Amino acid sequence: MEDALETFRLDDRLARDSILVTRLGLCELRLQNDSRWPWLVLVPQRDGASELFDLTPLDQAVLTFETNLVATALKQVTGATKINVGALGNIVRQLHVHIIARNEGDTCWPGPVWGHGTAVPYSAGEKETLVKKISGAL
Repeated sequence: MEDALETFRLDDRLARDSILVTRLGLCELRLQNDSRWPWLVLVPQRDGASELFDLTPLDQAVLTFETNLVATALKQVTGATKINVGALGNIVRQLHVHIIARNEGDTCWPGPVWGHGTAVPYSAGEKETLVKKISGAL
């Protein structure tokens, strides 16, 4: 039987729009390449999962743990007013969880970030700095 990690394939859109920060126990942690908001994405390394209930009960518990771990680190690193967490999947079907740092007065506060404007990519230096800070907070 093949190892789940050996068969895991990241959706092309997630790969294109984000960079790998690290691999946790269950998930890849990725940074969305949009500097308007510090925006992380957790992707469970399980092929075929598009809904939370597609995961085993153990994987569901691990995903909850990793979501809380990452959300706490992101709040610590950014000092955000609010951390938004969501798993929509209307465009990218592969199960993934968005964890976004929000602040009063950001571009679309208090509304959702989805579908708002055009992404503003990070500079190489900004991206590297944020990845190091997030990795250090984990």
